[in-house]
Amino acid sequence: MIGRFPILYIAEADAEDAVLSSGVLAHLVDSLPEAGFTVVGSAASAPLFADTPRLERLLVLEREGRFDWIALWNQVRGTKWGLIVDMRGSDLSGKLRRVKRAVRDKTAQPGLHAVQAAAAVLKLEPHEVPAPRLFVSDQTLAQVEALIPASGGDANSEKDRPILAIGPGVEWMGRRWPAERYAKVATKLLADDGPLAGGRLMLVGEEIDREAAHTIRYAVPRARVIELQGKLTRLQTVAALSKASLYVGADSIWTHLAVASGVPVVAAFGPSDEATRGPWNGVAVRGPRSFEEFKALDPRLNQAIQHMMDLPWERVLKASVRLLKERG
Repeated sequence: MIGRFPILYIAEADAEDAVLSSGVLAHLVDSLPEAGFTVVGSAASAPLFADTPRLERLLVLEREGRFDWIALWNQVRGTKWGLIVDMRGSDLSGKLRRVKRAVRDKTAQPGLHAVQAAAAVLKLEPHEVPAPRLFVSDQTLAQVEALIPASGGDANSEKDRPILAIGPGVEWMGRRWPAERYAKVATKLLADDGPLAGGRLMLVGEEIDREAAHTIRYAVPRARVIELQGKLTRLQTVAALSKASLYVGADSIWTHLAVASGVPVVAAFGPSDEATRGPWNGVAVRGPRSFEEFKALDPRLNQAIQHMMDLPWERVLKASVRLLKERG
């Protein structure tokens, strides 16, 4: 049954883009309590919105061929929508019956952060820009809590220990920061005299990222490591990260999931543009070279080059300590 104020939200196909824009949907959920939501996404992005409050339908557009769009049309054309928010800028949304339509302008101002570009779809003022945010249900949270065992002793006291989350996995080696540097940052933060003294280390990512985290695991005793790589869906990862005191990662979807969870975020950047893709309300740390200098060396940002070797671990540590103090 469609709610009395039905909203159709068409999310981006790319999961990372969908996370960056997720604050727009969260803003609508919070500001329109009478609304019911139908969300359209790809096989990668749709599951991110599975726990959205008042979600009436979650539709998956498997591909974007002509017949796929026709199939979607047949699922949504019977409703007169109160509002359609189209993050893909598709032709479909313009043909549906609705009261209002907000559609992404594909020629948006260059250099605008992805989060600001998403907010522009609703014509929100700069001070109203909503941060990325994904909803997590009690059921999803319970599923995650079952995978975070106590590390010995009193289970309740273990739950009170701070958690440092690290997401070292990236899709391209050029954005991979060396695992041993993550390990050095973790060792200092979790040391007896560190800001997260006695804390636990949480590793998130895909199964394929386990090798990249091999060295990081040795930053603390094994009993204090929460190994979640390859064990969680991306939405479950958001639930897990919401329990952390700090997240450190690279330019990856894991970092944006961390932002959407609400945890303070420090990200190691190099051949990435923090002005448009940096962690929203977080800290992007880079070495001596600017993004433009990386592009001059690797114009398409696709070469098999370890670009991140010039970012020292001390710089990431300092940023982490400073952020913990600010958020403390």
